[in-house]
Amino acid sequence: MTARVNEAPHMAVRLLKVSSVATAVFASSGFYFYNKNVDFNDLSIVRFGRAAAATAVISYDYLTTLRDVQYGTEEYWAVKSKVHRRSAERLLDLCCANRGTFIKVGQHLGALDYLLPEEYTSTLKILHSRAPQSSMEEIRQVIREDLGKELSDLFIQFEEKPQGAASLAQVHKAVLPDGRTVAVKVQHPKVQRQSSKDIVVMEFLLQVVHWLFPDFAFMWLVEEAKKNMPLELDFLNEGRNAEKIADMLKQFKFLQIPKIHWDLSTKRILTMDFAEGGQVNDREYMRKHGINVNEISWNLGKIYSEMIFVNGFVHCDPHPGNVLVRKCPKSNKTEIVLLDHGLYQVLNQEFRLDYCRLWQSLIKGDMKGIERYSRRLSAGDLYPLFACVLTGRSWTSVNAGISQTPVTQSEDVEIRTNATLYLPQISELLNRVPRQMLLLLKTNDLLRGIETILQTRASSSSFISMSRCCTRAIARHKRNKTKSRTRRLQISLSERWSLCQIDLYELLLWIRSSTLARWICYLFYCLPYTN
Repeated sequence: MTARVNEAPHMAVRLLKVSSVATAVFASSGFYFYNKNVDFNDLSIVRFGRAAAATAVISYDYLTTLRDVQYGTEEYWAVKSKVHRRSAERLLDLCCANRGTFIKVGQHLGALDYLLPEEYTSTLKILHSRAPQSSMEEIRQVIREDLGKELSDLFIQFEEKPQGAASLAQVHKAVLPDGRTVAVKVQHPKVQRQSSKDIVVMEFLLQVVHWLFPDFAFMWLVEEAKKNMPLELDFLNEGRNAEKIADMLKQFKFLQIPKIHWDLSTKRILTMDFAEGGQVNDREYMRKHGINVNEISWNLGKIYSEMIFVNGFVHCDPHPGNVLVRKCPKSNKTEIVLLDHGLYQVLNQEFRLDYCRLWQSLIKGDMKGIERYSRRLSAGDLYPLFACVLTGRSWTSVNAGISQTPVTQSEDVEIRTNATLYLPQISELLNRVPRQMLLLLKTNDLLRGIETILQTRASSSSFISMSRCCTRAIARHKRNKTKSRTRRLQISLSERWSLCQIDLYELLLWIRSSTLARWICYLFYCLPYTN
């Protein structure tokens, strides 16, 4: 470590030279391409140079600013926080400039609330509203190339202003010749071509940063991008995912998945029924339309518990823009509309069952179970840290049982502080656990963010839903393993008894919280004294 500190000035000089070379490359390239009407953002050398320069400046800032400050002092943490903030803003600027895959990865980082310093996550969250827009001419060109017709031949109305723009695509509202209103998701034309090159650039630069700062081990992020980006860029895959999850969760009448129009869909275009609604984090919209936030939180928990613990097929991008809420015009019942089905994680059975048992242990505060199943999921001796990362709770709360302890502001501050202190260990943990876990951690953080905004975080109802699904999943697995009818009957009876216990617990919670129930108890208490 001392050697690294002593090398810091030399590293800083080298980084400054890299930055200067990148600038010179930009200048010389500019003269050459100026007269050729080439968009600079399309050039790999420009995108690489911009990323390399940003990486060099950020690394130089860390190496030189923290060099002369004593580690562990108040001054050190204050200075480091400022460096974090500056670096996050530079990273934000890079993502906005390079767009596409860079924005997608930046959005992923912004969702890792309990894995990265707050300065990074709060800054990068802006990327959800900073996505680029393609021009109308570019949209027409993609439709012409993929569907073989002009836009005006396919739709009698097509709104030029997109309903929303994301890192990989944008969505337009349109009307079909038969009068049906649809949403047309069109991929940004250059993303497909640039994505694989961008990932190579990120991989190279992360390796350089890891060489400079050995504690920084985020190669898992690039590995996930390599695996997932081709799937997210195939809109036919997204359509199939939408239909698959709609069938899996058809028992939830409150869940709506827009119907896909296959005759107007390709790898770069996805046409679906248009869905009205407000974003799940819009409390004002819910108040105005008489939507109960607790009901939304409860139903969202049911959906994701069923996906994760029972089906093992998980929608991994539940940021607020992809989860709409509304009142059904016909029934006046509250509905949840789930959008953007490009990114799903398929959990293998062994992983899913270990994950079920781990969550059962976390809810009960069963420390032996927490250690056992954390180790089975490859956390090793870092199982206490794994439990905290997974739940977003402190080790004290994990010990007590997370269903028994409410979330406090001081606990949130403690978690964020520890995320900075234990970043090397967190990096090691993320490189150690199964790849399936990484998207689940992202999903957990996004769902926690929604619950925090709705002020329903760590409510008992979410743990009840998880407990039910875990119980059903484990019982189903046991039944499938045995051929004995007697044993199957025993498993089913045990399952029913466990579910009855959960129902009784839920009833007890309702009695405690219900005003009507409190009045009934009060009347019963007063009856003996009325004679």
